[in-house]
Amino acid sequence: MTSLLGALADAWGEIRVHKLRVLLSLVGIAVSVGALTAVFAFSDYQRQFQVEQSDKWGGRAATLVVSQSNDDGTTVDIDAFDARFQAAAERFGFSHTSRIAMNLMVPVALPDGIVDINTRLVDPVYPKIHRESLLEGRWFTDTDAEALAPPAVITEALWDRLGRTPLFQHPLLELSGPAGGTYQVVGVVPRSYMGDEELRVDLLFDAYRARVDALPEGVQVQYEVWVDAAAVDEIAPVLAMDLRAGLPKGQSIYVNRSDWAAQPGAVDAMATFEMVTGGIGVLVLALGALSLINIQLVAMRQRVREIGVRRAFGASAGRVFVSVLLESLVATTVAGVVGIAITVAVLRSGWVLTTMFQGMQDVPPFPVRAAIIGLIASVVVGAVAGFIPALVALRVKVIDAIRF
Repeated sequence: MTSLLGALADAWGEIRVHKLRVLLSLVGIAVSVGALTAVFAFSDYQRQFQVEQSDKWGGRAATLVVSQSNDDGTTVDIDAFDARFQAAAERFGFSHTSRIAMNLMVPVALPDGIVDINTRLVDPVYPKIHRESLLEGRWFTDTDAEALAPPAVITEALWDRLGRTPLFQHPLLELSGPAGGTYQVVGVVPRSYMGDEELRVDLLFDAYRARVDALPEGVQVQYEVWVDAAAVDEIAPVLAMDLRAGLPKGQSIYVNRSDWAAQPGAVDAMATFEMVTGGIGVLVLALGALSLINIQLVAMRQRVREIGVRRAFGASAGRVFVSVLLESLVATTVAGVVGIAITVAVLRSGWVLTTMFQGMQDVPPFPVRAAIIGLIASVVVGAVAGFIPALVALRVKVIDAIRF
């Protein structure tokens, strides 16, 4: 232990004496370690961002979609299907279920005339299952079904057509047809991509059904259930059997997963992305290590007299080897910590998260895994970069102090 502490003291002394050379040589290491840390941290952020984007389309892991059809192609009795599902949901104790009615076109009064607009009917839990975010306003609540002017959530493109009236002014939407009347716009869904001009209205399922006796012909209704991902493989077949029990002949029940985790190759694609980005980071670090080794070897040729004098005063070959090795280890470790600290500060800044991962809801903390990988990388680089110069230092003889 005493020898090790002595070698560490020698290494730190050498770093202080040659601080300018050490500083110049370790700038590249700090940048490389920071880049490697950023790559793995970025990979974790990107993974979370991709998961949330996938959740918007297929639901969170794990989301089950329940639908019914008649073998003869006739219209499904939606009320009977609803009663069957609600009874099963109560038996299973589901806490997150939502109805979704699609293929519904509703005439909406716009400044330039009445236009048939695609309309969805959903329950208040739907935005939570799909991580739906809003540009302005809010989503539905359980009490909205009793409002005199039922709420409506519209897309940003439709909001533009309506003149972008601020929501605090309580803009109204006039619908025609069987469920026609006045609806209050309470939320605006942002554009999903550049040039997204989809005109869509989302209405509360119960509020719409309160105005009509039956849904129009051709409207499809399905149920989504958000369950524990660890238990979904057990729940899905049992739920299907429960719903099919006593089902009249000629009717079919389908229970399938729609979330990203159920898609073939989804996990492999994310692992491949991390492997590629990690490989790029390792390549950057390797280039920094090669640069440091080159500088260390050049510096070692200039330190022959110093090492020869130390050998003349009794320093053993092992002591010289360890001090040179630790000199590199200490320097690269300090450089690595500096690089990691800068990376943490940059990636946790609001600018990076809002610019590169705009709309991410559950922003994860800075990945400790990335910081540990960066620190280990700096130590490994220090060991590799110090090992070769340390071998050169072993070959220095006392007589070399006189020759050089």
